[in-house]
Amino acid sequence: MKAYCTRVGSGPFPTELHDVEGEYLRKVGHEFGATTGRPRRCGWIDIPQLKYTIMLNGVTQIAITKIDVLNDMEFISAGTHYEYDGKETDELPFDLTTEKVNPVYHVYQGWKQDTGVESEFECLPEALKAYTMSLESLLKTPITMISTGPERERLVLRNKN
Repeated sequence: MKAYCTRVGSGPFPTELHDVEGEYLRKVGHEFGATTGRPRRCGWIDIPQLKYTIMLNGVTQIAITKIDVLNDMEFISAGTHYEYDGKETDELPFDLTTEKVNPVYHVYQGWKQDTGVESEFECLPEALKAYTMSLESLLKTPITMISTGPERERLVLRNKN
């Protein structure tokens, strides 16, 4: 999974950012179509959507990519729940395409430093480790790989026995 969400084309995207943060993710993450050059829609990570995807596909571990795109952000958000039909849920509504859902965010402290210089999880910035472990807890799935840049050697492996 990416450290943030993207989407091409129309359709529901509850955590989409229509502001400078969305533009920042698009620019720093190079989120433009390879063929058309069209800008991708960008937003914060969406936990209910990811939980559904994990369940549907039988995911047993996660590799998180593009974490380096978040390196210079002061704060990072994650959509942990939705306000939907008068209540809060962490499940993906079946009628997401026709009903309005409002994401509920948890805000994390950014790490404000280059992550590409480290090759071990224990050496990554404390805020990044806290963010990763929180996502892992919310998703109930171990995050065993963290990509801190596009180069092959910038893959941090975690031993999660």
